[in-house]
Amino acid sequence: MSATAVKGKRPVGRPRKNYGPKPTKVRVEVTDDQQVGHLNVKPHGHARNELEERINDLGDSWETESLFEDIIDDITEDKFFTDDDAVPQEQAVRYRQQLRAVGPQEFCRQTVDSGAITAKKLLTAFGIRPPEYLEGMPDDSYYGLLTLALTRELAKRAKLIQYNTIDDAVYLLKKSRNIVVLTGAGISTSLGIPDFRSKETGLYSQLEKLGLGINDPQEVFNIDIFRDDPTIFYSVAKDILPDTKGLYSPTHAFIAQLQNMGKLLTNYSQNIDNIEANAGIRPEKLVQCHGSFATATCQKCGHQVQGDEIFADIKAGLIPRCTKCISTLRGNGSMKRKRSYNKSNGKRGRRRSSDDDDDDGQYDIPSAGVMKPDITFFGEELPDRFTQRLIKHDRDLVDLVVVIGTSLKVAPVSEVVPYLPPHIPQIYISRTPVTHINFDIDLLGDCDVVVAELCRRAGWDLNHEMVDPNQMVDVKLQEGYMSRHIFSTGGSSKSITPAR
Repeated sequence: MSATAVKGKRPVGRPRKNYGPKPTKVRVEVTDDQQVGHLNVKPHGHARNELEERINDLGDSWETESLFEDIIDDITEDKFFTDDDAVPQEQAVRYRQQLRAVGPQEFCRQTVDSGAITAKKLLTAFGIRPPEYLEGMPDDSYYGLLTLALTRELAKRAKLIQYNTIDDAVYLLKKSRNIVVLTGAGISTSLGIPDFRSKETGLYSQLEKLGLGINDPQEVFNIDIFRDDPTIFYSVAKDILPDTKGLYSPTHAFIAQLQNMGKLLTNYSQNIDNIEANAGIRPEKLVQCHGSFATATCQKCGHQVQGDEIFADIKAGLIPRCTKCISTLRGNGSMKRKRSYNKSNGKRGRRRSSDDDDDDGQYDIPSAGVMKPDITFFGEELPDRFTQRLIKHDRDLVDLVVVIGTSLKVAPVSEVVPYLPPHIPQIYISRTPVTHINFDIDLLGDCDVVVAELCRRAGWDLNHEMVDPNQMVDVKLQEGYMSRHIFSTGGSSKSITPAR
């Protein structure tokens, strides 16, 4: 199962979105005149929508920084605007460069303070559509949002302007020798494994419909809830248990090919399906950031087994118990008495068979430990290997970063890309773009299609049954961008589907 959301050390509920390191923090003070940042936002009557209420309530929130990020997210559009009230694309790019060159104070002096442009219009240069509730208000009513926009822009890594085209991406792949690949759920969906967050089809959306008696579907993966009542997790575990039977996607094959060519430094995978092993990615090249179903561990004695040893119980909807604990209890006589009658009616229980005296199902064994797949639940630390590999090994060696099939919205894995040196080129491959990180080249579309086209242009053979050598791939530059390319497939001579 792909797990872009089964994370360590994050609270249950909405995850904090990551916008990279924050060199400048927005200061919030509230007086009679609402202040956001260092600029006054004058009150203007009763709040007329949720966004306005959230802005007006910021000063009372213990979670101010997170709410600021959410507010900006609510009114940010991932494009340059083309209407007359917006800054044209080329000018917007120049404003962003100017901000970084002169700093926020001088930038504000040269733009808004000088009267060269209004704060309302300047917001659009940073992808922010002025909210309707401020329409008709004085221009200084937009100062608070502008402060947030500038802070967010400065927190991002600056794009490397020399890399823009697909040929640039191919050049980087061919010349690099220490590539960090960070993957998410999008590289497994072509195998029929759902991601977590997609509307309607994602796992969380499906869990909401089951009526599990929990407030948030993410609580299924909360370690405290698991320890208190493992039945909640095991009631749905059979639906997320990976059953890949040796399958792997063309994107997995692409990563393995980088490895076999001596180019892969590390594959950081957020997925728990362990499909990387099927593709031949070696353990020393792989960091499974959120663990996997490959192994399972007793929550009482720490006994670890291969994951498939508990699959039968999971598929049957049972709670797998530790065989070592059971063996120990039997050996020292601590097993509880065999249930021979029904306490509710005093009648002797029905024998299941004539030779089931040793049937574990007829014993009460509350002290035998519960087995838990070694996936990282909310509230658990990520594997030590994650931090050690990133800090002590990869940061000094990496020469290219490729992010595939993940929106990078949940910490701490979302911190990997901002942590790596900003002068190292970065390529993003996924169906939809992200706005909180400036990648150098965005390749948008089905991951398998994109990597197959990259291999074709590089002259590499990506041998995989799901890759049709006759597939026609159309690539278009997204309007308003110089480095964002949209991949789509045209006709082909045949339809390729994964063998089952």
